[in-house]
Amino acid sequence: MQYALLNGIKAEAVKGANAYCIGCGQKVIAKCGTIKIKHWAHAVAAKCDSWWENETIWHREWKEHFPVSFREVNFFDNQLQEFHRADIHTAAGITIELQNSPISLKELQSREAFYPKLIWVVNGLKFKSFKILKALPEPHHVALNHFEFCHTEHLSMIRKMDALAQNPNPEVLNFYHKDLKSIPISTKFYAFSWRNPHQAWMQVSCPVFIDFGGHFLYRLRTRYQISGNYNYLQLISKQSFLAKYATD
Repeated sequence: MQYALLNGIKAEAVKGANAYCIGCGQKVIAKCGTIKIKHWAHAVAAKCDSWWENETIWHREWKEHFPVSFREVNFFDNQLQEFHRADIHTAAGITIELQNSPISLKELQSREAFYPKLIWVVNGLKFKSFKILKALPEPHHVALNHFEFCHTEHLSMIRKMDALAQNPNPEVLNFYHKDLKSIPISTKFYAFSWRNPHQAWMQVSCPVFIDFGGHFLYRLRTRYQISGNYNYLQLISKQSFLAKYATD
């Protein structure tokens, strides 16, 4: 935890200090070593937040973009009879969960059910075998209404009538084809491949923004298709994301 109640005030860990958990109210002690970032830890094992994960520098750097009042906001879960600490909870009632480690589908769905307005920010640098591929046309461009994206690493499409007919050998069209070549390629949308993906993120309901470092985020989007839903990425500046969610 970054914060606890020290003399009744929400405060960061101070070497040698004892304080109290803002959620469960139990005693916590300051951990201010040289290896891990300074934090508070429960003095004894406590049933406080079963969704807890070790906080990393990545978590802390993200939190620093938000007002202190938005960070580590506690809510009580009547079903589990425990507290949950939202990484970020804005004045508009939006919860932002910063996810660095893999998460099970069960836990992901539990969090999405618990927080009414949830957004995920995920550390994409932890993903293995994830590749951002070619830029796409705007996936919902009106000129693509009669086509569906193929599920390959190569940018190609089939006709929707072939998908409806379940044609086993549909004609595969690239964007040099006369029916597609006039459709502009965007700089905001990208195909990707992910060998052995984390299945929880493929079944998520709430918005997911993937952080690969740098000045941009990639929002995971889905185009619903007869031949199978097509996942793609939307490029969004980190600055615009913070301008929308990190202001009082």
